[in-house]
Amino acid sequence: LLPIMDTKPDDEFISICVRDARLHKIDLFHTYIDYEICLHTNSMCFRKKTSHVRRRYSEFVWLRHCLEQNALIIVLPKLPPRNPFFSLGNTEQVTQRMKGLQEFLESVVQTPLLLSDSRLHLFLQSDLSTSKIEECARGKTRYTVAEAIQRSSCGYMTRLEDKASCDSDCESTSSSGLGLSVDTSARHSPLPFLESPDRDHQLFSSLSEHPAR
Repeated sequence: LLPIMDTKPDDEFISICVRDARLHKIDLFHTYIDYEICLHTNSMCFRKKTSHVRRRYSEFVWLRHCLEQNALIIVLPKLPPRNPFFSLGNTEQVTQRMKGLQEFLESVVQTPLLLSDSRLHLFLQSDLSTSKIEECARGKTRYTVAEAIQRSSCGYMTRLEDKASCDSDCESTSSSGLGLSVDTSARHSPLPFLESPDRDHQLFSSLSEHPAR
């Protein structure tokens, strides 16, 4: 990854949007929900200027723990709390969680020291599982961090671990509740929910007009 500078040019921006909560069915009794992370930037800290990945709440918890261990002098922003009564059928709960996850990421990417952690970049711009992110960051994979990030958008990288374990606050139901699509094949595709190019262009145009500083 490129070196992180202490100061940023005035016209540099990093925009992040957490959206499109989707429900995935594991079996008759277990489901999990994940969220799309859209990133648009002109920062030299990022190899790709636009990207889409999908992450679960438990993966955000993992990321915060990693960053906390690697940057002890920084007080990290909090994640939305884990809720034992979290319901996939509660629109307000899902919306508030997405808002909290986005605010967490917006704060993280504005901290130069945290941007030096390759695990953050892999989390935001690759489709690797958390265990493979750890291995890649330690140089224990056949591909580099840069290769994992670049190839994820081309469909070459697939998840090397099944993400079928259920989050502890995930509703055990076969119903989507919110009208969210239920997809049992999602974990076999690296980026199964990419939006159409036209919609992406509209999204990133909107993000560019209101960048996170």
